[in-house]
Amino acid sequence: MLTLTQFRYGADNFSYVVSGPTSAVAIDPGAVDEILAFVDARGLDLTHVINTHTHPDHTVGNTPLILRSKATHLDIPALRRQGRLEIDGEPLIVHYTPGHMDDCLTFEIKGRLITGDTLFNGTVGTCFSGDMESFYRSVTFLLTFPDDTKIYAGHDYVQESMAFARIIEPENEKEIARYLTLYDPDHVVSTLGDEKRANPFLRFNEPNLVKTMKQRDLPVATERDRWHSVMELY
Repeated sequence: MLTLTQFRYGADNFSYVVSGPTSAVAIDPGAVDEILAFVDARGLDLTHVINTHTHPDHTVGNTPLILRSKATHLDIPALRRQGRLEIDGEPLIVHYTPGHMDDCLTFEIKGRLITGDTLFNGTVGTCFSGDMESFYRSVTFLLTFPDDTKIYAGHDYVQESMAFARIIEPENEKEIARYLTLYDPDHVVSTLGDEKRANPFLRFNEPNLVKTMKQRDLPVATERDRWHSVMELY
């Protein structure tokens, strides 16, 4: 099975390396020195550099990492065309998940999703694209994965997100508190089931949040309405 390793850089960004026995791919590689040390220590061939989307904080490491390795950059259009990468014969599957930006991707390796700024641990990304309908389709697509799927995001916003969750859904305090007990800043990960229980932006059909939407005169008639409305609470 492919190994997924997380590296923190900047204030709260994450890079990832997906590796097999001999090869590796770097995702959002801002942690250039740490990634190079990791692959060198394990004798891995860094074959590709890829990104979840093209915001500069996610692409800042591309050029220095490519210059210091033999890796090839695959841009987002190429990744979308290919639909997958092979790493030592194992697939890294590419999913198009626009909303935060028009070019957002989610990468799937067995039982794990690298969601970039589409889905964070505890919240979702800001809809900079302005395309809330595409964001709705992306989020509802991610919700179709099994509850034990592990979520690896582009930033660590856990504490701020749960503080906000307490404001807009105080009735969910037990699950929010449980979520925070699972938080490890040295390895930030959750399951999709954890997200469904605590992340208010995946709970837009929950009665408590629907009540809050109604109190703010936001539309709730359809699931799409409720998605748009919960994002208005952001």
